[in-house]
Amino acid sequence: MLGGEVAKRLGRRDDAIVLALPRGGVPVAREVANAIGAPLDVFIVRKLGLPGQEELAMGAIASGGVEVLNDDVLSWMPMSRAAIDAVAERERRELARREKEYRGDRPPLDVDGRTVIVVDDGLATGSTMRAAVRALRTMHPRAIVVAVPVGARDTCQSLAQEVDEMICLSTPHPFDAVGMWYGDFSQTTDEEVHELLRKTGG
Repeated sequence: MLGGEVAKRLGRRDDAIVLALPRGGVPVAREVANAIGAPLDVFIVRKLGLPGQEELAMGAIASGGVEVLNDDVLSWMPMSRAAIDAVAERERRELARREKEYRGDRPPLDVDGRTVIVVDDGLATGSTMRAAVRALRTMHPRAIVVAVPVGARDTCQSLAQEVDEMICLSTPHPFDAVGMWYGDFSQTTDEEVHELLRKTGG
């Protein structure tokens, strides 16, 4: 399994925790966490889309109440604080719903001073992972490691400049889409995420 191959590259890590980007990253992260003996949790990121151009991210919010704004987008298309807050409030509600669905009443794992291994099923543009990394930096981990089975070459190279360690097992060219590199890329459901977290005790 791909998560097992990622775990081999990681090896044992003292005091590490594994954070999955749901939903697709959770099955891979569960394999990684089990293989290296680390606790597993989710780290949820919600894109803040520009009103009327929702596919274009003016920022993101993440678990722990962190907000990261995309200065490049906002310099090109300035938005008032009120407009940003309106989008953020909607996404916070969805973030809170997903955290409740996935984690239940368990508190999130504390990343302060620890090595954090952030796992997804793959990287195309890398926008969600980049938002997660920037949000995690504000929580003062000892190190951030991004680990994925497959990714676009340029994305992996660019993201490597923002983290302490980058593990991307395969960077095929042309890349096209993450799902092309999986035999089974059926969507992971909220129920499956909850069950995978429960099995690992995350």
